Amino acid sequence: MNLLPDLFPDDATPFPLALGTNVFGWTVGAPTALEILDEFTADGGRVIDTADVYSAWLPGNSGGESETIIGRWLARPGNRDRVVVSTKAGQHPDAPGLSRASIRAAVEASLQRLRTDRIDLYFAHFDDDQTPLDETVAAFSELVDEGKIRYPAASNYTGARLRQALAIADSENLHPFAAVQTGYNLVRRDEYEQDVAPIVDHFGLAVLPHSSLASGFLTGKYRDLTNRGDSPRGSRALSYLTPQNIATLEVMDGIADRYGVSNAAVAVAWLASRANVVGALASARSIGQLDGLLSAARVRLDEGDLAALSRVSAPSQG
Repeated sequence: MNLLPDLFPDDATPFPLALGTNVFGWTVGAPTALEILDEFTADGGRVIDTADVYSAWLPGNSGGESETIIGRWLARPGNRDRVVVSTKAGQHPDAPGLSRASIRAAVEASLQRLRTDRIDLYFAHFDDDQTPLDETVAAFSELVDEGKIRYPAASNYTGARLRQALAIADSENLHPFAAVQTGYNLVRRDEYEQDVAPIVDHFGLAVLPHSSLASGFLTGKYRDLTNRGDSPRGSRALSYLTPQNIATLEVMDGIADRYGVSNAAVAVAWLASRANVVGALASARSIGQLDGLLSAARVRLDEGDLAALSRVSAPSQG
């Protein structure tokens, strides 16, 4: 069952990469960001993902900087209808949480910053256990009826809460969450595969995995504790340094060399092969980084490659 037939038709192969833009307005300024958007879409990319809170954590920012940059690009003739726009509510300082009032304030601000009349995928950024779930589900459903969003979606929900939200929508005849974002990659598999994937499979939800490169670890440049690189995520990447994960990198090295692509492309291509995935989210700070990711669209991992990657990265059963 495909809940997003107009965004991701059954007869079309989804582009493997979904562009994460949390770095826009943070480590990537507007001129480079606009170039990245141009190249991503020229190469066939369709999903552009952001959030209203990006990047409120930077001193001098207030949140919404990424959306504002994307809005400049969407306003150019012909651009809006070329892409699937995904953003999120619940974390902006001016509209925190997932109450009806916060969601309505957040969507209006996002629409204005994005300079568009509708949002294709609108995510609850994080579960809000301080707000009744039925209020959240109903508020998102209202936005569909009003034409402000096309599909509601859930990010960072546990399997149990996702199932509960879907049950509420069904019992109240509301528009259900149709897609999920969740942390999922070659070195972070257990949480999604054991908890969320059964719900996704049963209800036919679309999946946009975030953290596709494990904070950069799966690019292959973080292989010992002395190599933190220049990325703000370096410390998080090094948290993945385990013997199994190094073995995973070594298998990736061989596959990447054989196809002439980056390790990042191999990581994205593996994710894109997983059931229900419509795009693996990854961000780029430069055109060079983007080119490495875009090569995932040109590589087709064979069954042996996929099996080797799945085997070496398999979560421990013990």
